[in-house]
Amino acid sequence: MHIPDGYLSPSTCAVLYGLAATGWYAALKRIKRAFSMRTIPLIAVFASFSFLVMMFNLPLPGGTTGHAVGVTIAAIVLGPWGSILAVSIALAIQALLFGDGGITTFGANAFNMAVVGSFVAYGTYRLISGSSEVISRQRVIAAAIAGYACVNAAALITAVEFGIQPALFHDQQGTPLYAPYPLHIAIPAMMIGHLTIAGLAEGTISAGIVSYLQHADVALLRGPQTPSHFEERATVAFTNPTRYWLVIVSLLLLTPLGILAAGTAWGEWSTEEMSNTYSRDQIAEASKGAPLPASPPAGIRKLSTVWTAPFPDYAPRFIKSQSFGYLMSAMFGVGVLAGLTLISKSIVLRRRPQGRRP
Repeated sequence: MHIPDGYLSPSTCAVLYGLAATGWYAALKRIKRAFSMRTIPLIAVFASFSFLVMMFNLPLPGGTTGHAVGVTIAAIVLGPWGSILAVSIALAIQALLFGDGGITTFGANAFNMAVVGSFVAYGTYRLISGSSEVISRQRVIAAAIAGYACVNAAALITAVEFGIQPALFHDQQGTPLYAPYPLHIAIPAMMIGHLTIAGLAEGTISAGIVSYLQHADVALLRGPQTPSHFEERATVAFTNPTRYWLVIVSLLLLTPLGILAAGTAWGEWSTEEMSNTYSRDQIAEASKGAPLPASPPAGIRKLSTVWTAPFPDYAPRFIKSQSFGYLMSAMFGVGVLAGLTLISKSIVLRRRPQGRRP
């Protein structure tokens, strides 16, 4: 679901940046009072979790790959506003440092996964869990369904964004300038894998973590019933971040498993793959047999070089081992998040009035 540079027209990117920015502004406005010593680590932990979960690629039908997002548990614990910020931060680090998702399309990716994903996950969870006890089985089931629903909602919107490009943006001969496949190809190609594998993965992860928290730290699941009171949820619930960072480190050490699934995610092909005969056959097979244009679309050729990530594809050039490079990339990404946490805490401390208790 990480749309690369060049797959969406500049006007589409501008609209989606506007929608994502609306979500970011509303999220910051809702939780600005919560941006404290307790809530900064809370957001950082879930940003790190989302970042790492998205590194575990899963094989999907058609020879492509996909992944869970980690947005559901973030929305359950942080509420939708905190989740928007956490997942957006993870997506920003992926795009800037590793080229996973584009810079021009960052607004689209954040809108699809962080904004839409957070609201669908939170709304579904609240609807199904209702007034049930926090430790009830119903909450676990609600988390599973919410995870499945939000990933597929994000995938559907992504597919629509891909699919409208050929109809709206093409040259005089009708050749697509950006994403090459129309809606009747893009929607099934995206949705089959997410309906069968990726959505189930998100649901399973979400249900498992909710079940764990019911026994280990139920306060994280208790919180107020309205997302506007995020600050109360964070202050009451998140009292010991250390053990959750230990969970993040454990997950980080498993990231080399994320490259076991071979294949490129649908709609994330590079210009080199679009030009390679073998890759073109694989792309066509994953796209209901529809062939690509004779050459990569002009917009993809032009915009794919807008940003060159320092460590593209989580593969630092100075590391020969693919698995070790993937692990080092994961460590670097989480390290950046930890560093941002420390900087943010330092800023909060400096701005705190003299004599005020943390």
